[in-house]
Amino acid sequence: MAVNINTVYTTVLFILNKEQRGYIPPAEFNSLAVQVQNDIFESYFPDGNQVNRFNQSNRQNDTEFFDMFKDISYKLFPFTKEVSFTSNGAISPRWTPSVSTVYKLGVVTANYLNTGANDSSMVNMLDYKEYQEVNKSKLTKPTKKYPAAFTENAIVATKSVLALSISPIPNSVSVNCLLNPTAPSWSFAVGTLGQYIYNSTTSVDFELDISEQNTLIINILKYAGIIIKDPQIVQVAAQEAQAEETNLKS
Repeated sequence: MAVNINTVYTTVLFILNKEQRGYIPPAEFNSLAVQVQNDIFESYFPDGNQVNRFNQSNRQNDTEFFDMFKDISYKLFPFTKEVSFTSNGAISPRWTPSVSTVYKLGVVTANYLNTGANDSSMVNMLDYKEYQEVNKSKLTKPTKKYPAAFTENAIVATKSVLALSISPIPNSVSVNCLLNPTAPSWSFAVGTLGQYIYNSTTSVDFELDISEQNTLIINILKYAGIIIKDPQIVQVAAQEAQAEETNLKS
């Protein structure tokens, strides 16, 4: 379940107003919401590595509801999607994603059409130097059963995207990707008294799991304290964030 952006915004405003610490208008809140969601999303990867080290040293609790590595994987599940890549049609084609929000590549699958049958092979991902070296040797040259690829940047519709060069050239490509979260937005209509009225139809909720609601609120308050120039808000929010992080990792 995603986190309702109106719940987060009204909670942030309530805390600020209760303590008479100022006000965050919608435009500033939306900017903070995007930043904090990205911060939390990015934190999953070092956190996952840390928990994985616990697994390797048998220090991780792997019971059904207390497996932290599984919990982090679950939080990333909404951002996982099978994405098709399309060719630019060149002699040595580059394959680019059909969406522009790809964050990381997972398993790359190349599909080859052989005598009416569609054969799929997992692609061996290499860096550019390794790719050139394996292509030079007849013994290591990629085949349809064991294709190879490297990644590079490409510009598609003025946006920089990740592109794949694959050998041998496949008929189609699909990739299990991790996508960037959609930017949250608290949208509103202006009432007769000039007040902001929440518009749920045009608003965009946080894509993070509901368990991140407290973390979102705390970290938005931390940034809000910087904007309002109230060091006490920053200090209290930072202490709360540190306490929550310590509790999760201890």
